[in-house]
Amino acid sequence: MTGWVVVAGLGPGDTAMVTPEVTDILAQATDVVGYIPYVRRVAARDGLTLHESDNRVELDRATHALHMAAEGKRVVVVSSGDPGVFAMASAVFEALEAGPLGWLSLDVRVLPGISAMFAGSARAGAVLGHDFCAINLSDNLKPWDLIEKRLRLAAEADFAMAFYNPRSKARPEGFGRVLEVLREACEPERLIVFARAVSTAEEALNVVRLADATPEMADMRTVVLVGSSRTRRVGDWVYTPRSVE
Repeated sequence: MTGWVVVAGLGPGDTAMVTPEVTDILAQATDVVGYIPYVRRVAARDGLTLHESDNRVELDRATHALHMAAEGKRVVVVSSGDPGVFAMASAVFEALEAGPLGWLSLDVRVLPGISAMFAGSARAGAVLGHDFCAINLSDNLKPWDLIEKRLRLAAEADFAMAFYNPRSKARPEGFGRVLEVLREACEPERLIVFARAVSTAEEALNVVRLADATPEMADMRTVVLVGSSRTRRVGDWVYTPRSVE
């Protein structure tokens, strides 16, 4: 087969944060597949077809990409941030596993990108400077009980935490419950960074204590970074030291 599928991360927003490797592969593509706002970050050109789709059809999108690659097309599946962090890389491999045996001979690659949690941590300083975990707070693909269990255990283990998809119009109440769980497990002075739309014109960074955090501080363009018990401020910066006493 001469076609290929590359799953590529477009970073958090600024074109300067798109890796040269991703830029190069987009220049070779015949087709780009992805969620509507991510596909629209790719410049149109002759010989390139852009395939936009809704954010809840990941498997359909991945299957479409693999079908086109099997026909000889050069397909890039785009995600924001890093494609392996709550994004399209897993969906492509899930579709590959469920698809025809012949798809296993396709050239499938994953190109990393700068995740929102790393961009947000860097803007604030080094919030994720020691052990940390990332949790997707959306219950679209997993039950809320599992989210809450993982959240509570991560807080009890004293990880710094990065929360993706914290609060949407369809899920306005979930992040309030997250804050309740954190207040049960963590001290009121625990630092929280609300990093919204980092690297774009709408970028906003808000650092508060857990005691002062409210659900309205987060939306779907916000990655929420919760420090560990050792995370601290130095001047305007927030960092987690690498040493543990």
